[in-house]
Amino acid sequence: MRSKVVAGIGVVLIVVGLVAVGLQRLKPHGAGSGATAPGEEVAAGELAANFNLQDLDGHHVTLESLRGKVVFLNVWATWCGPCREEMPSMETLFNKYKNRKDFVMLAISQDQMGRDVVAPYVQKYGYHFEVLLDPDNRIGDAYGITGVPETFIIDRKGRIVAHHMGSFDWSRDEVSAAIDELLKSKQG
Repeated sequence: MRSKVVAGIGVVLIVVGLVAVGLQRLKPHGAGSGATAPGEEVAAGELAANFNLQDLDGHHVTLESLRGKVVFLNVWATWCGPCREEMPSMETLFNKYKNRKDFVMLAISQDQMGRDVVAPYVQKYGYHFEVLLDPDNRIGDAYGITGVPETFIIDRKGRIVAHHMGSFDWSRDEVSAAIDELLKSKQG
């Protein structure tokens, strides 16, 4: 029962954060560089750090190239039980928005063995969202990741509007409603 209450509170905070930040402009906290010291948590409202990572086909993806889109950024690993638990709900969310050119879902793998373990895993479970490889944990350092999974929702201007630590059911109606609000906003 307690875990359901905590999960409910988490959903409310995510929805409120997404809607509030998605509908208004926030000024960045701190220096605004988008970078975070290792171990320092990235707060909602911060400019998300740019990155340059390869997808499973070897193509480079940068956050900067996605400016103007709403980005769902999930940091995970194949060996992570909570990551494996939440990924089917990510696929459900992805399928809802896959035809939107202004929404991108990125699953950034922290597996040190890279493509050799990640590609078979993604194929086995039939995930269709974009998977990026980060065996050197550059995202973990830049975003102050303390464990996996961690998820960041980034608005059109590159600002983090929500940050969730731990496994979550991303297929919930409240999440879709909040993402819909961000997608309606053409400014941020």
